[in-house]
Amino acid sequence: MKTIDINADLGEGESSDEEVLELVSSANIACGYHAGSAELMARTIGTALFRNVAIGAHPGYNDPTNFGRVELQLPIRIVKAELLYQIGALKTLAEAVGTSVKYIKPHGALYNQACRIPELAEAVAMVAETVKLPVLALPQSELEKACRDRVPFFREGFADRRYDDRGQLVPRSRSDAFITDPAVAVEQALRLIEQQGIHSICIHGDNPQAVQFARSIRTSLERAGYQIRSFA
Repeated sequence: MKTIDINADLGEGESSDEEVLELVSSANIACGYHAGSAELMARTIGTALFRNVAIGAHPGYNDPTNFGRVELQLPIRIVKAELLYQIGALKTLAEAVGTSVKYIKPHGALYNQACRIPELAEAVAMVAETVKLPVLALPQSELEKACRDRVPFFREGFADRRYDDRGQLVPRSRSDAFITDPAVAVEQALRLIEQQGIHSICIHGDNPQAVQFARSIRTSLERAGYQIRSFA
């Protein structure tokens, strides 16, 4: 049977997290920098464990005012240290309840920059190698190249975001950055899986329609013959 993962960015303070966790197979948990807290991380880990959902680290820039979505120009040594700090915190909380972190997916601006800037891609890949975790991000990106021969890399596609001609996400500042129709999101998800070999489809937890999108995408993928299962 064909399998596909559905992931969501969670632990960011949204009230819909528990409903979303009933529908996804992987949870990218905010590590306290762009959003979240120790208590929220622990609570999200506990719910994911109860729902048999794989746990991933979702580290971002230490910029909660902008939700980690403003591109920063930090020294690489600081980026590495902050990634290790965030991932380490989530790993410790997970291990305390008998589970483990399965992968890394950078958040927001850090994600976008690491997918296109070789130096940042190298930093993320080196951290992933240090903590021995695979990486989830855009296909055919600098980050995929940097992970080669270091750690496993899994290709992610976005159901609720639009892409430019280079395969990068359209900036959020553009009026057409978001897909608001669940039916269109389903079409895009299927196209990405079939054309780009995507391993995981992302739904943003802070999308006001996150639950509706997750339910529509899961139902449609199952009807198309896919078993929903974490890549991790």
